[in-house]
Amino acid sequence: MALSAASPPAAAGDAPFTSPSNFGLTGLLDTPTARVMPGNSLRAGGTRIDPYRYYFIGVSPFSRLEVVGRLTEVAGVPAFSNLSASSYGNFKDKAVDVKFQFLREGKYSPAVAAVFMDPHGTRIYPAQALVASKQIFPFDFTVGLGNGRYGKRPLPESGEGFRAEMFSNPRAWWRDARLFGGIEFAPAETLSIVAEYSPVRYDLQDRDPAQAKYFQDPVPSKFNVGLRWKPLRWAEIDVSYQRGNRIGVGISTTFDVGKPFVPIYDAPWREKPADRGRSLEDRIAAGLSASGFSDIGVASDRITLRVEAQNDRYFFTPRAIEEVLSILARTGTGHAEYLRVVVKENGIPLVELVTTGPAVDDLAAGTISLPGILDISAFRTDVRETLVPETVHRRWFAYGVKPSLDTFLNDPARFFSYRAGVAGWLHAFGWRGARIVTGVEAYPVNNVSTLNAPLSIPVRSDIALYKKEGASLSRLFAEQVAKGGRSIHGRLAAGYLETMYAGVDAEAAVPLWGGRVFLGAGGSYVRKRAPESPFRLTEAGFHTAFLNTRLNIVEWDVQADVKAGRFLAGDVGASLTLSKFINGFVLSAWYTVTDTSVFSDPFNRGYHDKGISLAIPLRMFIGRDSKTVYTYRLSAWTRDAGQDIDHERTLFDFIGRNSPLHLDRDRNALYVQ
Repeated sequence: MALSAASPPAAAGDAPFTSPSNFGLTGLLDTPTARVMPGNSLRAGGTRIDPYRYYFIGVSPFSRLEVVGRLTEVAGVPAFSNLSASSYGNFKDKAVDVKFQFLREGKYSPAVAAVFMDPHGTRIYPAQALVASKQIFPFDFTVGLGNGRYGKRPLPESGEGFRAEMFSNPRAWWRDARLFGGIEFAPAETLSIVAEYSPVRYDLQDRDPAQAKYFQDPVPSKFNVGLRWKPLRWAEIDVSYQRGNRIGVGISTTFDVGKPFVPIYDAPWREKPADRGRSLEDRIAAGLSASGFSDIGVASDRITLRVEAQNDRYFFTPRAIEEVLSILARTGTGHAEYLRVVVKENGIPLVELVTTGPAVDDLAAGTISLPGILDISAFRTDVRETLVPETVHRRWFAYGVKPSLDTFLNDPARFFSYRAGVAGWLHAFGWRGARIVTGVEAYPVNNVSTLNAPLSIPVRSDIALYKKEGASLSRLFAEQVAKGGRSIHGRLAAGYLETMYAGVDAEAAVPLWGGRVFLGAGGSYVRKRAPESPFRLTEAGFHTAFLNTRLNIVEWDVQADVKAGRFLAGDVGASLTLSKFINGFVLSAWYTVTDTSVFSDPFNRGYHDKGISLAIPLRMFIGRDSKTVYTYRLSAWTRDAGQDIDHERTLFDFIGRNSPLHLDRDRNALYVQ
């Protein structure tokens, strides 16, 4: 099955043969090819080929790299036959597959890729393969060599480690590997025909729960055929005949993560004729207020015009500054020689643009463009004071409501539990850097339950007790953020910090080398909240202490975060998070290693917390700019090792992309999307 959205070619020679295989990696049916999805694209879909059900989400964070999260369900094989109260259903296995195309296709040479399927954990469906694909349009030919599921014998589990026999024991990989291959024929843009040879010996896969019930004998055929149809640019449906006795059906969709679903357009501000007789300061403030700014200060000494404002609308700071310049081009600068524009957050200056008044006049006259004026201007991020004391259009409150779908996965009670409702928030702003944060949630639809007992140090393993509540006060705390010399930032928060914990949280951070590196330290002292009462605290107290580092590889829009220290349960270690930024989308994966000897239960001992998250900017769907971002996190298991409190935001988030390196990157990106 496959349903895939048409996108620009991932690399020369890959398109149009970039559809997903049964399990999500780009491929034929039961085997992969050397083709990859286009860079910065995301694919979701599913395949039914009895007795298997495959559900997958894949992403190509870089050209020539694919990462696919896969769930394999085996129909008719219960997961917990010994638990009468369980509604978990069929056996399900989670896995991550990776493909890297290390050689692009040339005029006479094929594309070549390495494939690593299920290299971690139980490894029920693992394989490692080298694959080559060569296009002679409209045909695409593939041949590969793989072990594990494609090889002569199943592979053992790897526990909390990662195994790649292709590298660790290449001779064993070669001895176990078998050939596979196939052809895809694309007679039309919307249609293709697939034929493959799959070496999988289902009857020998004794670690596959499906083997005992469905595959005691070899399958009738190792040849599979299929038809792929794209009824829409972004959709594909596959129908196949596999293993000589089964019909398969698949559907998937692929889209460019960095491209808005609805083109973003913010109507330019038009000054009312009646307002043109007001003072220059009032006219500028009115234009900024109408264009998504607040807490606006405008002052001029006839030499320098200063404009200070909080950006409430624009996702990228350079875009916000562009809007300020566009407004000044309409109102004029009062013949000022210099212009200083400060973008701030709750009174704290983040970025200053320094340019000349004549440059703005040239912008108004059309002799210079917005990119041109930014090229001859300077960004500063070391500004620490605002210089316009009187401001207008001050926002004292910010609030919002959004639909909320919260999931709870992989509990023996049922595999997929959820609660659906609304989440609301109210922020009250006081003096500079101060705010009170309130969050409430209501879930009229809620089936969260658990059969698991809390573990030895239950800092997260009892979260189902909190999620099963129909309504909750998720946050109620006061926060103070400050910015000092050398761009040193500090933050202190106290109150009900998150759904499970209340207490005090503090940190300090500083960007270095133009924002190439962020350094910080922080910690918290918290007590556990009672699940059934919004304000009552239990006797259980915990504390954390961390050294934090972020490396920003802005050339690739990648950041690597390392958090090292004491986690909530008292386990000491470090967590690594890798994130890829794609025009506002942020794809992240984390892996944590701690000393789990503090736990007495077998589930936490030796366990390494890991998971993925996706930050989705609202602006990609509504046709106008917005700073609102929705974040979804998914962890492999709900355990207690490597846990921290859920921070509403951190100082690294507060600094964000307001560093010299990021500002230059985002300024240039505005004109190449």
